[in-house]
Amino acid sequence: MVKAAEASQPLVVYPSLARTATPTPEVVIAPKGAQGLILFVNATAISATPSVTFAIQIFDPVLGVAVPGDILISTAVTAISTRVLRVHPQLTAAANLIAKDMVPGAFRVVPVHGDADSITYYVVAYFS
Repeated sequence: MVKAAEASQPLVVYPSLARTATPTPEVVIAPKGAQGLILFVNATAISATPSVTFAIQIFDPVLGVAVPGDILISTAVTAISTRVLRVHPQLTAAANLIAKDMVPGAFRVVPVHGDADSITYYVVAYFS
């Protein structure tokens, strides 16, 4: 599914749900003129020992495929927590948290579950 963002509005990329398997990656169309992205990953409930990482990938809307390579990959989310992932050309890069890059016009958010233990999370994107 493709989700188009508006300039000053948060975009819910993944609504709050309990998940036990990797969902289909969501494609996001950034608002015109956006340079930066803040992606909030909020894990609100867990069962046993879940593990999920989140990747941001450039997406080619003409071919309908992700471009090889990730802009940013989070560390594994294994507990109730909030992760803030940032992409912006004026920030200092920090492994697994900040990519010094422009937000692409189209990108995918890809959660990858490491096991079948339940984790409830939601993901929201903000643009600057």
